[in-house]
Amino acid sequence: MRTLDWLCMTLMIIGSVNWGLVGFFNFDLVTSVFGGSLYWIARIIFGLVGLAGLYSLTLYGRLDSREESKQA
Repeated sequence: MRTLDWLCMTLMIIGSVNWGLVGFFNFDLVTSVFGGSLYWIARIIFGLVGLAGLYSLTLYGRLDSREESKQA
C-alpha cells in the first residue's frame, strides 16, 4: 500500500474508534484531548478523517483492478 493509503487508513481507524466511543459511552475522545483553546485542532482532525473517508472510496476501484490482474 502507498503511504497515503496507510495515512488514510490510520485516520479512518481514529475516526471509527471515536465514533464508537460516542455511540457507546457518549464520550468524544478527540474533543476531550483537543478541547478548550485547542478546539481548532479537533476540527482539523475531524476534517482530515472526513477527507480520508472520501479518499478511501478509491480503494473500491483499486481492489477490482487487483482482482482482475490476479485472475489473468
